[in-house]
Amino acid sequence: MKAPQTLTIKAETALGSLDLTYTGRNAWALSKLIDAGETGCTPIDTPGPRWSGYVHSLRGDGLDIETVTERHGGPFPGCHARYVLRTPVKVISHSEAESEPNG
Repeated sequence: MKAPQTLTIKAETALGSLDLTYTGRNAWALSKLIDAGETGCTPIDTPGPRWSGYVHSLRGDGLDIETVTERHGGPFPGCHARYVLRTPVKVISHSEAESEPNG
């Protein structure tokens, strides 16, 4: 079993500068949002079991993450969310672990 991923960032929020450390799935989700930049992430192109939960938790720490609703077709047409990190962040440290959230 691998150790969980750890990500420490400095975030510039409306409330000022914050030093935040995340582990596990929240670290995974935040690193994916940082990597995606203005494109953002969807559960379709970046599969993860609980994107809405990760985003809710990150927002609770003061990070501004926009939800863009997009329509999609296919055999099960409907809508999905695209999450875009709007808070400027600087990665202080990042330990690599699993590339996908497991367990």
